[in-house]
Amino acid sequence: MSRTPALSFIFITLLLDVIGFGLIIPVIPGLLEEMTGGDLSTAARWGGLLMFVYAAMQFIFSPIVGGLSDRYGRRPVILASLFAFGVDFIITGLAPNIWWFFVGRVLAGITGASFSSATAYIADVSTPEKRAQNFGLIGAAFGLGFIIGPLIGGVVSAHFGLRAPFFVAAGLALLNWLYGYFILPESLAPENRRPFDWKRANPVGSLLNLRRYPVVLSLAGALMAIYLAGHANHSTWTYITMKKFDWGTELVGYSLAFTGLMVGIVQGGLTRIVIPRFGSKQSLYFGLAMYTVSFVLFAFATKGWMMFAFMVPFSMGGFAGPALQGIISNQVPANEQGELQGSLTSLIAITSIIGPLLMTGLFSWFTSDKAPVQFAGAPFLMGAVLCLVSLLLALRTLRKYGRRGEV
Repeated sequence: MSRTPALSFIFITLLLDVIGFGLIIPVIPGLLEEMTGGDLSTAARWGGLLMFVYAAMQFIFSPIVGGLSDRYGRRPVILASLFAFGVDFIITGLAPNIWWFFVGRVLAGITGASFSSATAYIADVSTPEKRAQNFGLIGAAFGLGFIIGPLIGGVVSAHFGLRAPFFVAAGLALLNWLYGYFILPESLAPENRRPFDWKRANPVGSLLNLRRYPVVLSLAGALMAIYLAGHANHSTWTYITMKKFDWGTELVGYSLAFTGLMVGIVQGGLTRIVIPRFGSKQSLYFGLAMYTVSFVLFAFATKGWMMFAFMVPFSMGGFAGPALQGIISNQVPANEQGELQGSLTSLIAITSIIGPLLMTGLFSWFTSDKAPVQFAGAPFLMGAVLCLVSLLLALRTLRKYGRRGEV
């Protein structure tokens, strides 16, 4: 199989997936306010619980899905998940009450576990020296998806109601399934497959298996800190900008589209220049430093236009993810890439269990009447602290194992 067409196929599959997810982001706060009868702070707490349920399902099912993709190939796992994702959007769009939202999040968490298969797909078709820059395609898909998705979602909701984006997302997910069925090739050769093992295909067993790779295990803390920090944006961006700057769904959509544009430029284009030139380690350090500074800037922004301006340095942090993924992936053989990515997805899911509750909790507290000081940007400040911790962990690990010649 030619590597370049295969990367193009999985990029389009990921792109369509992210567009569908991005479509619903601008409408979640308003819909939760409508369903719960509360204010924005109340909606943020419910939003955190919904993301908690989603992440818990990912934590449980990611190792299983990763193990199945190592046994049966990436393609059938990705296709099954895409179809179920379409069904989930329909359920959520028709939800008569908040509890049906939770049913939808359970199904979405299970199907969203296929992301580990998509990441393993990229590892399958990449040479070791190209993996870091090819993992940048994931960021590029997210970047472009968050240009198109929230933009369409904001406009559609403004004209057709808060539930309309869910049905557009459902149609897109099912279209993605059809595209994958007819176009997406298999990436895992039969000789690189391994038997499915329940002992390794569970969250605990999968994470314990990382002990065989000391560098991977040591970098796990840095990876978790990055993703935990990311929830300052993922979980509270909409709530914070609506609270501080009185933005509506359309302007939230525009801001997320700009975010996606900047992320797409960095991870889809500049990573393929910067990482080969400066190396994965230096790219990782630079990216984490930029994340740290940018979160501080977001926290203390006083005007809406500043959020757009500060997104430029924040996007430069996008070098960190692909660089770290490349370093980790190169420690593991081809027939265990699915299991590795499943383990990493489980780690990320842990942060997605903690992150939404932490960040929406901070927002809810610091915007409530009980807060000693009103500070809607508190989640961003927590993000800065976590990125600084990630930088220090990465420096310690890579210097330690670098001296031994293991990285």
